[in-house]
Amino acid sequence: MNERRILVVAHAGRVDTVAAARRVVDALRGAGVRPVLAADDHAELAAVDAFFADVEVLDASAGPASLELAIVLGGDGTILRAAELVRDSGAPVLGINMGHVGFLAEIDRDDMDDAMRRVIARDYDVEERLALSVRVKDRSGGVVFETWALNEATVEKASRERMIEVVLEIDGRPLSSFGCDGMVISTPTGSTAYNFSAGGPVIWPTVEAIAVVPLSAHALFAKPLVVSPDAAVAIEMLERTDGSGILWCDGRRSHDLPPGARVVVRRSSRPVRLARLHPTAFTNRLVRKFQLPVEGWRGQERRSDA
Repeated sequence: MNERRILVVAHAGRVDTVAAARRVVDALRGAGVRPVLAADDHAELAAVDAFFADVEVLDASAGPASLELAIVLGGDGTILRAAELVRDSGAPVLGINMGHVGFLAEIDRDDMDDAMRRVIARDYDVEERLALSVRVKDRSGGVVFETWALNEATVEKASRERMIEVVLEIDGRPLSSFGCDGMVISTPTGSTAYNFSAGGPVIWPTVEAIAVVPLSAHALFAKPLVVSPDAAVAIEMLERTDGSGILWCDGRRSHDLPPGARVVVRRSSRPVRLARLHPTAFTNRLVRKFQLPVEGWRGQERRSDA
């Protein structure tokens, strides 16, 4: 049988995260599973705790393709980084919340020991989340940059004092042009992130769709849109725009957008896979994360009422 390898994603910025990473590594080693650290995490953790010095580093000899799972200690930002690390492997990501407000983490730190027992026993389900394929084309139509996003792709103005002029296209047909601060193109997973802050709709993870939300648009018709998951959404930087723009994907990968650039966003052929230990209603997650008031509710938690 091939040796089991599990990636542990954590940074050394918080004492409690370092302690949690040590517990996770100990549990994996005790079960005969080989823990692996990304190179950056390894350097940071080993610098504050020599315990991590001999943990295997994710490289050519223990590449992403060999990984069974990624265990993430942190918030949504750390989970997005882990999804990037395992993107080429298809390994699922299990998030352990270390005190941050976020939607992607599966469990809180208090349940970490039980989670490790279940991980070691392979007692978890895998949920696939729609991801975005993102391409930037130049004036001649050539692809000059290509990436992906789990939460969102945003086209934003590069200079604070200038708007950008864009035209929005859906499935090859122009919809409207206007000046704005930017555009957010979001997945259901990202609908509670930047999309939510921009006034876009919250989309249940079980709904396959793409949200398109203008940012501070100077236009009569610039409302949030929800389109088919198979739609092609394009944002063109009009030649008449005064300033340049910038593309951000999940706040992690960026590319400059001069006038004439074109950003095309579609569903990616590869979803992001999240490991799940407990079936939790998304409604409950919304109430808990946003601390929504539900006092006075007289219903019962019965599926028959749905």
